[in-house]
This record gives sequence, structure tokens and C-alpha cells, in this order.
Amino acid sequence: TRWLPILSAVMATLAATAFLGWLIGRWRILPGTTALWGSAPGAAAAMVLMAGAFGADQRLVAIMQYLRVIIISVSASLVASLWIDTSQMAAPDVTWFPAPGPALLAALAVAVVGSRLGQILRLPSPFFLGALIVGVTLHLGAGLVFDLPPWLLGLSYALIGLHIGLGFTRQALRHAMRALPQILASIAVLLAFCGALGWLMSRALGIDPMTAYLATSPGAMETIAIIAAATDNVDVAFVMALQTTRFMIVLIAGPPLTRLLARRLAA
Repeated sequence: TRWLPILSAVMATLAATAFLGWLIGRWRILPGTTALWGSAPGAAAAMVLMAGAFGADQRLVAIMQYLRVIIISVSASLVASLWIDTSQMAAPDVTWFPAPGPALLAALAVAVVGSRLGQILRLPSPFFLGALIVGVTLHLGAGLVFDLPPWLLGLSYALIGLHIGLGFTRQALRHAMRALPQILASIAVLLAFCGALGWLMSRALGIDPMTAYLATSPGAMETIAIIAAATDNVDVAFVMALQTTRFMIVLIAGPPLTRLLARRLAA
């Protein structure tokens, strides 16, 4: 029933981040393709993994993406603390090594088959996109459920971090530090834009301000989901609908939009 404001908010955020990335590339703060991938709103791990296949520097993309994730997570937590009392909240009970079951085997099989399919089809970032396509198809088409236990997620993120972190050189680090003030400024502008977007949505649709703020947050979807679930009077379904819609549109529209803007920058 609210597909129009959700889609409008997603497209406005995508346009704002594309413009900020274009400016960073235009002013030669960072290479054009790197700036565009680093500015993509959300799906940080996916953007980092795919960026290398499109000629971007994964190290600088990772700095832009995860710096924004950290700032969004901290700011959202601070804002949420004004609405909720966390003194009585218990720590989450996480089982790091659950007993393996069919859902885990299905996830591992999709990873192997999808990676091979991505190579055969010569997809950019074949291991990521191949597994993503096969996983989405089986989940939505056949109702197959996957299980990713905490130890597997932790190991996967550690490998991504090692792959990118060990590729840094002193020159790359100096480049990143020189661009840090401009990167922080672009993040601040994006947060202000999305905050204004949330305020406008709250005023126009009568949505709870906290719901609108969390829904329009440009990334850190896992943190936003936790905050939304723990906050009273927040419409979790609306928050996650907008966050997930943006995630999928970024995955689909990100590569062609980046190629288009990169060609304009090169010209």
C-alpha cells in the first residue's frame, strides 16, 4: 500500500549518492569508478566484492563503505537511545556453533554451484553474483531455506577483510588519508539528506518519526533491523521494506549506473 513513497525514497537516495560519488570523482579526490562504488547506499560487502570487477580500487571502496556503516550505526544507536530505555535489555543469546543441518548443506551447495555458474556465464564478481542468483531463485521459487551459522558468517567477513586489508600499501593508505576529510563530508551530507527525507516522509504520510528515520537510513541494514525491533512504536515492516527495496535496487542498478557515470567522468 505504500510502494510509491518507498520507491520514491529509494530513488532519491540513489540519486543523491550517485551525485556525491560523481562530485568526488569529478574533483579528482578519488578515481571516478572508485568514488561511485564507494558512495553506493548500502550493501557494503556486496559493493566491495563487485567493485574490483569493474575497475575500482576495492581498498578505497571498503574505506568509504565501512566508514559510512560505522557512522550510521553509531548515529542511529544514539538517536534510538532517546526513544528507548536500554538498561533492562538482556544481551542476545547467540549459539556460535549450532548443529549442522540440511539448511546449512543447502547454503554450501548453492555457494559451490552458484560460483561455478557465475564463472561459466562470465559474470562480473562471479562467485558473489552467481551464488546470489541461484540462492534467490531457489529461495523465492522453491521455498528453500538456508542456514548461515554465526561461525560461518564471521569467517566469511574475516576473509573479506583479510583479502582487502592485506592489499593495502603505504601509498594507498596515504591516498585514503588525504581523501578522508572529503569522504567524511560526503557522509555527513548524505546523512543530512536522508534525515530530511525521513522528516518529509513523516510529515507527509503521518509516519512515526523514528520509523521514518530508520527506514531512510542509507545503509547498515543489520543494525537498523536490530534497533527497529527493539524500539517501541516503530513499524518494523515498513522500515525493512524500504531497507530491503534499496538493497535490491542498489544491487541491480548499481553496476550499470556506475558504468554510465564513469564513462561521463572519463569523457
